Amino acid sequence: MFSKDATWMRTARIAVPPGLAALALAGCSGGDAGSTGGSGGSSSSNVAAVIKGLDNPFFQAMEDGIQETADADGVDVTIQAAADIGDTTGQADKLTTLAGQDFGCFIVNPISGTNLVQSLSQVSGAGKPIVNIDSPIDADAAKTANLDIATYIGTDNEAAGGKAGDFVLDQVDPGSEVAIIGGIAGDVTSGARVDGFKAAVGSDVDIIQESAADWKREVALTTATDIIAANPNVKAFFAANDDMGLGIVKAVENAGLTGTITVVSVDGNQDALESVKAGGLSATVAQYPYAIGSLGLQACEVATSGGTLPKTIESPTALVTSAEADDAIAAFPQPFAPFDNPLEDLLPAK
Repeated sequence: MFSKDATWMRTARIAVPPGLAALALAGCSGGDAGSTGGSGGSSSSNVAAVIKGLDNPFFQAMEDGIQETADADGVDVTIQAAADIGDTTGQADKLTTLAGQDFGCFIVNPISGTNLVQSLSQVSGAGKPIVNIDSPIDADAAKTANLDIATYIGTDNEAAGGKAGDFVLDQVDPGSEVAIIGGIAGDVTSGARVDGFKAAVGSDVDIIQESAADWKREVALTTATDIIAANPNVKAFFAANDDMGLGIVKAVENAGLTGTITVVSVDGNQDALESVKAGGLSATVAQYPYAIGSLGLQACEVATSGGTLPKTIESPTALVTSAEADDAIAAFPQPFAPFDNPLEDLLPAK
């Protein structure tokens, strides 16, 4: 188990067992997309990773988790990122290029459930392990394409939305008006978070509007501004990611209602944690993209060494309010709460 007072603390530098070392690293490397790290080795130990756009700090932290774990474990890794959250074709093209090269394992963080399926057919056909992180590949599309996904690593998004819903219920009176702002319409991740939120709040609040803001701060700002103008009694907002949550915070601020409208989002990015500390966001349900990336790299280590992976690996989440903000900021991008590494016993001996 990881303790925030030991290996997960950003400033800690104490010895840990080899299987824990990768997830115990602290800080951000800022490695460039397409960079390689590690001490070299056979093609079976070379890993390719294709992730979403680095314009979002969530995926910057994910890249750091992959790169720093590879550096610590002596694995060569090549990381490619989409241009932005909507670059489905560009992301697929990057994977297609990598699929024709000599990599032993592939980590993929698809923009949609299907945009990487065709490119992954070549990978799966060659018998190379595929580790799917953060955003799931559509199960039906994967079956049709005969993809063999070694494991999926990601947040239980319904549970994350549920934590946000529980928090809202603690902050507002029964029957209060609440609005929801999701990501891209039809997106699986956004839908799961919204569904989890709705299930948690049930009929105890009045959901007056549900809108999509394409995961973007400026779109959420405009949407929330309109909702507040049309519904002056709105008491809380749930946003499916932090960027949109911060757009809502700005709309609330512009309306002169800071402190009177609860705003909770999902991700736990550093700017969101700072906003929680400053009294902007009321709370964020922190995911740990660094841990997701690190676990993805470790899963490739297990797969290429002949180990058997569980089909699903859940990464940690934690609600961060003003009471936890300092601890979360100090530990970022690592989890600030205890977390058992589910791959610890499967990793090859160093």
